[in-house]
Amino acid sequence: MLPPEQAHGLAMAALRALGAVHLQPALPPGPDLSVTSAGLRFAHPVMLAAGFDKDAEAVAGLFAVGFAAVEVGTVTPRPQPGNPAPRLFRIPEARALVNRMGFNNHGIEAMAARLRALGFRPGPVGVNLGKNKDTPLERAVDDYVAGVEALAVLADYLVVNASSPNTPGLRQLQQAEPLRALLQAVQARLGEVAPGKPLFLKVAPDLAPEEVDAIVDVAVESAIAGLICTNTTLARPGVQGPAAAEAGGLSGPPLGPMALGTLRRAAGRARGRLALWASGGVSTADDVLERLEAGADLVQVYTGFVYGGPGFVPRLLGELRTRLVARGIGALSSLHRPEAA
Repeated sequence: MLPPEQAHGLAMAALRALGAVHLQPALPPGPDLSVTSAGLRFAHPVMLAAGFDKDAEAVAGLFAVGFAAVEVGTVTPRPQPGNPAPRLFRIPEARALVNRMGFNNHGIEAMAARLRALGFRPGPVGVNLGKNKDTPLERAVDDYVAGVEALAVLADYLVVNASSPNTPGLRQLQQAEPLRALLQAVQARLGEVAPGKPLFLKVAPDLAPEEVDAIVDVAVESAIAGLICTNTTLARPGVQGPAAAEAGGLSGPPLGPMALGTLRRAAGRARGRLALWASGGVSTADDVLERLEAGADLVQVYTGFVYGGPGFVPRLLGELRTRLVARGIGALSSLHRPEAA
């Protein structure tokens, strides 16, 4: 009933209010859904993806609606307004979104203050790092390192976002040589600031198979913890209409097959050497199981939550338990997964 960005603002206000009471929903009895990945423990495999809470303003409220972990950001060193509105568009018939937000956020210092004040943290809180729009690509490393310096000690894990389609030129950083320089610099600084803190790279779905292979190889060589597969897509698979024609990244179920294909390729190349988290098109328990069976440890959701509302995560977990019981599986850790080499 409201424009997308206005609705999002109201949802964030409600989540901030909910977070003030520090609720933590109890998981009903049933199969054990707990997951350990990259040395972190999660109550279940459903996380909030980056982009929903860009400034860590509603972390407690997001835990209260059931997420096992919350990833905040993308945050840049300096505040920036993002792209001009309108910049967020719904495709309701496909339960999809198109966004060209452009890393609108209040900067790393504002986020650091909020994370320092965050007392309620029942699960991991990750920070997704980006570069400012006006930072030249040849100086992009400096922006990511600045994010590490300001936020690494306050986060449970960090993510290098070099795959958003809405910052000009950003995806060039996914090419092997720039990516190697970026990841090695960030990992080196992280080792000094917060030794052992997991570092992830979020990748695009618009990659050729050999590009996925190269990214996996660089990630392994750089000794990062893992990959998040994937960001939004510039393609428009199976969607039409005015909103679909808008510039920006597509998310939701139409992205699912592309994101899943990238995940499978990455899993085949990584052979257990990286933690893999799935993002893109996850909205049902079958989607969750499909990603886990393809090699992911966890799934991240955003658009499914937007359309599913505050009861989305409990419903998804209920459906997931039903599927596991039907298969005679007593713990998610018993689910068949690709063999690591």
